[in-house]
Amino acid sequence: MADVHFTNVRIFDGGGEQPFMGELLVSGNRIHRVVKTGFGQRSQPVAGAMVIDGGGAFLMPGMVESHTHFSWNDQPSLDAIQRMPPEEHILWCAEVAKRYLDMGWTSCVGAAAAKPRLDVVIRNAINDGTIQGPRYLAASQEITVPGGLGDTTQPHLPQPEFAFGAVVSGAEEMRRCVRMFAKYGVDTLKINLSGESITGMSSERSQFTAEEVRVCVEEAKAWGKRVAAHARSTWAIKQCVQLGIEVIYHASFCDEEALDLLEAHKMQHFVAPGLAWLIRTVNNASEYGLTPEVTRKMGYHRELECAVASMQALRKRGVRILPGGDYGFAWTPHGTNARDLEYFVKVVGMSTMEALLSATAWGGPMMQHGKEIGYLREGCYADLLLVDGDPLADITILQDKARILAVMKDGAFHRAPPVREGSGSAYLRELRPMNRWAA
Repeated sequence: MADVHFTNVRIFDGGGEQPFMGELLVSGNRIHRVVKTGFGQRSQPVAGAMVIDGGGAFLMPGMVESHTHFSWNDQPSLDAIQRMPPEEHILWCAEVAKRYLDMGWTSCVGAAAAKPRLDVVIRNAINDGTIQGPRYLAASQEITVPGGLGDTTQPHLPQPEFAFGAVVSGAEEMRRCVRMFAKYGVDTLKINLSGESITGMSSERSQFTAEEVRVCVEEAKAWGKRVAAHARSTWAIKQCVQLGIEVIYHASFCDEEALDLLEAHKMQHFVAPGLAWLIRTVNNASEYGLTPEVTRKMGYHRELECAVASMQALRKRGVRILPGGDYGFAWTPHGTNARDLEYFVKVVGMSTMEALLSATAWGGPMMQHGKEIGYLREGCYADLLLVDGDPLADITILQDKARILAVMKDGAFHRAPPVREGSGSAYLRELRPMNRWAA
């Protein structure tokens, strides 16, 4: 793995300060040095390093997607996702993992798999180099109850292995389920604490007993596993805080008590609201039968209003709100995940700086890597993006693959800077040690 020396780049280091002109040296899989310079200034080349003159391009940490479903296959329903045979399904997951890395998501947190071991197999294949993909934390299937969100069994096929989720009833079945997924090697147990209107159960309803939830958390912690919750309802959000469920997905219906609880424990929790699901279900799913009239009756228009108000309130209270959520449906296809950052700015009221931090610095702890991920600082993992343009001026740039000039993960280029000739361009002429970007 050759050292890489980036020069003449605008460095956004993840610390919340404005970018600065500088140089960055990658050695092995870590950032070895970061130096501030003036525009066009360059230090002496590092012997044996590939030198890349960025021509003023924007160098930033790789992004972290906090609510990832590689096995959702861009279909309009849970049934359609689950029906994909396992052989094709694992190939789909491998292709999607590469798609995320292509779009600059160098780390992803699995939020549930459509079949028991899909996430674990993909994580292991990424780690051993069999396939290309982001750093990944593997999740279980969604744990649910009979008749709850994720129970897609049919009366003539009642066996739980035919369900989209892992179906349990009672504390001891929950304990067995958690142990089974721990045996499979998941990093995270996902529990559906609330409903989902599109499946027929209101998002404001909650489906587990308090004892079942307590056992899930207790058993997961005994195995050293994290718990994440689909928690739209007010009761579910409060259960997450009271029982120490670290990752809260959605959190749409926050009352004042829930807001106070989250604020009081804001360094123990991450909230990934999945606003893209709500916004696009309300506005962009008519061709799949989800017209505005239908989604209004389902309650999604009201939920969107409540979710936006909740996120605005949580932002003011300093609770960490991260991008990601339910990409992989037909109207929220994989690869469009950076829309979350646009929605954070336009709907939640974040500054572009806050939105960028939500996808970088705040993602390191979410990935259980502290400050080793999400920053461009000495000693951090060399996960970084070279971007044509300034996301702080226009956050939508990160939705355009053509504007992401290079993607590096763990010190190696997944997408190297493109080769192009011509003065004034900012493209590497040749990709070999000691060649530079054309100034």
